[in-house]
Amino acid sequence: MNKINGYTEEEAKSLVEYIKEGRQKGKTLTWLFETYGLKHGRAKGSVRNYYYALMKNPKGDERIVKLLDGTQLSVEKIREFTEEETDEVLRSILAEKSKGISVRRAICNLAAGDDKLMLRLQNKYRNTLKKEPERIASIKKQLGIEEETEGGRYALKKRGEKPALPDKDFLRRRLENEINALYDRLAQALKAENARLQDEVNFLKAENARLKNDQN
Repeated sequence: MNKINGYTEEEAKSLVEYIKEGRQKGKTLTWLFETYGLKHGRAKGSVRNYYYALMKNPKGDERIVKLLDGTQLSVEKIREFTEEETDEVLRSILAEKSKGISVRRAICNLAAGDDKLMLRLQNKYRNTLKKEPERIASIKKQLGIEEETEGGRYALKKRGEKPALPDKDFLRRRLENEINALYDRLAQALKAENARLQDEVNFLKAENARLKNDQN
């Protein structure tokens, strides 16, 4: 069976049609990625990555060109972080992490609810951690943060502070993780509710415009 970047041609066409129709109705890409994923058993992030891969079409696949022809779908060009911006992002994330806050929550706070920015920050941090670990280490040193092993677990602490006892430290981190998880769930629920309300507003606007046209 022929596939386009891992999806069958039928699946790729289904996704493109779903996004096209959703955008025409005023739906956000974030909402469309999530709802399409729920309907087809795929993670929202996976759907998003596949869509952007189609839009970029780096290999110049003629099937993709034909698939997108006439859809008017496009992807905004993403401006890369400058070196100074990258260091500032890393400093902010690592400073929050040293307080026991998860990387995910730190990034969520920095993005202030902007899903696109959150994805960019997350990718930048992960890529830097993987490809430039020495850069991370350098910024930790600048911030006075040390990484050490306590009871077989890794923790961040400010230089000069006495390490907490392993058992207490473990309980503290477990509580922080639970709080972070709750925070993330609440944030996602709020975003979903905001998206739902926005959809209702768009629907009412469209319905109001239709009624006005009928009266005329």
